[in-house]
Amino acid sequence: MLVRFEIENFKNFENKMILDLSKTKGYEFKENLIKDGIVRSGVIFGKNAAGKSNIGYAIFDIVNHLTDKQKNLSEIYPYSNLNSEIKKVSFNYLFQFDGKKVNYKYSKLDPEELYEETLIIDGNTVIEYDYLNNKGFCTLKGTENLNIIIDNNKLSFVKYINNNSVLKNDETNNIFRKFIEFVDNMLLFYSLDYNRYIGYTVGSESISDAIVKRKKLEDFQHFLNRLDISCELFSREVNGKNQIFVKYRNGEANFYSVASAGTRALALFYYWLINASSASFIFMDEFDAYYHYELSQEVVNEIIDKTDAQVIFTSHNTNLMNNNVFRPDCLFILQNNGIRAMCDLTEKELRKAHNLQKMYKAGAFDE
Repeated sequence: MLVRFEIENFKNFENKMILDLSKTKGYEFKENLIKDGIVRSGVIFGKNAAGKSNIGYAIFDIVNHLTDKQKNLSEIYPYSNLNSEIKKVSFNYLFQFDGKKVNYKYSKLDPEELYEETLIIDGNTVIEYDYLNNKGFCTLKGTENLNIIIDNNKLSFVKYINNNSVLKNDETNNIFRKFIEFVDNMLLFYSLDYNRYIGYTVGSESISDAIVKRKKLEDFQHFLNRLDISCELFSREVNGKNQIFVKYRNGEANFYSVASAGTRALALFYYWLINASSASFIFMDEFDAYYHYELSQEVVNEIIDKTDAQVIFTSHNTNLMNNNVFRPDCLFILQNNGIRAMCDLTEKELRKAHNLQKMYKAGAFDE
């Protein structure tokens, strides 16, 4: 799981920004949102242009150089903060696997060029590389005869080791494998009308075609019906692709020609719900932009109940500031280029009975 994330000089975050998912409290409600003392499911709020989407891009920067999964580099230019004279962008991740901490930190000059890279497992530095001076080391068992000079600042030394080593079966190497597997299965999706995403897989496919091919059309209809969207669906092949249609009393129509923006967003959500069953970490940006507030709550519950992934949402919907949906240590507010949980933004001891939405609108969590 991701425990803590730090970013500095990335896009609008000129100074260090820290997202700490380990500062959980002892609330005795919504305990399924916490795992091993770490936030398993949380939501980030913030005003327009506060940087909510940029937090997602920053967290998923790791996918760009450690995996061969889907990338979207065009979305992250300009890369470094334009008010800063410094061009180096610094990232620092803290993960936990089987009770062991994994600290991965690196810096880049642009989305593809690495400057330095360090991996620490259980307090021991096991991989380090200086791309400026072209030198580094690796202490993982099984890499003793590996050439450690790579002479390419677009090739991650960590990725190079993973792809070119036969690592021995010991505790440190097993944790290293879990780290690589976690990053390989991270998923960010953020477009409402198009299936644009980062991580987890590669390529694109028609949402309708995918639902039909996976024999999930009936389940998709039940999913929509459960969310009070009454419809009867069927499929038909058009130009070699399966398309979904809606049946009416006196006719039929292509699903996407009659679906509202919110229903199209639900189709995208459902697509990832059935396709990302082994996702490790999911970041859903502005997931409920077109949803009614009650529907937002249903969608949150759906993904929390049906996936084991660690999930972070971003939203403007203050109705989610509700102790029946989340809890104060899982509700984060991004303001003044900093991000903190609600429970850390007030001296008041927040209880289940508190109306968090009302407190937020009254400025109780302003810094």
